[in-house]
Amino acid sequence: MKRIWITLAFLLSIFSIKAADITTITNAFKGGNASALTASMDVEVDMAIPGSAKKTNNSEATALLNTFFNSNKPSGFTVLHHADKKENGFFVAKLPTASGEFRVNITYRSEGDKAIIQSIRIE
Repeated sequence: MKRIWITLAFLLSIFSIKAADITTITNAFKGGNASALTASMDVEVDMAIPGSAKKTNNSEATALLNTFFNSNKPSGFTVLHHADKKENGFFVAKLPTASGEFRVNITYRSEGDKAIIQSIRIE
């Protein structure tokens, strides 16, 4: 009987873990809207985009993304892999643009059901 209760408690704890919602982030990348990402960024963000790699505050990260999107107009955004672990997660996506296809890696921490971006790497 004790095993049944332990198994039941374990299963309930697994089902109570909720993945962070990355929809806001994916929609912003799909539309090339860096401003929509500002609310989803941490205070400091590790940024790596073609021509620049540095740790920035969230407003500078938004400006860097705006510059990138102005030069590379997105025509879609497809998540290839997404994983969550307790309070952290990441996803890998492809970003087709008018000037070529890019690979995007984003790491985040979960705050409730919201994803807070900690790093963005565009290659």
